[in-house]
Amino acid sequence: MAIDQTDCIFCKIIEGELPAKVVYEDDQVIAFEDIHPKAKIHLLLVPRSHISSLEQLEVKHEALISHLLLLLPDLARRQGLQDGFRTIINTGRGGGQEVDHLHIHLLGGSQLPGF
Repeated sequence: MAIDQTDCIFCKIIEGELPAKVVYEDDQVIAFEDIHPKAKIHLLLVPRSHISSLEQLEVKHEALISHLLLLLPDLARRQGLQDGFRTIINTGRGGGQEVDHLHIHLLGGSQLPGF
């Protein structure tokens, strides 16, 4: 079932309707601090286009997803994560996705637990 974009918390952040501690933005993506961090550094990298999850990606999103992935190392360096970082994409409720808008978690800055 598709979510109404007017109810999407990330769309509201992108539109400036809700506050966020933005650390990066361009015409395709926005990155901001997670309000419930799981590590010393915990950012969310979110495309401005509303795509519900990784499962909804299509070939037409190839440049966007490439842009997202290529930004991650730079964002990590800007946050002082020279020793490494973790990225997570949760997909669907069974995969732990809580917001129905594709996003990538960038975590680091402390010893992260193993899997």
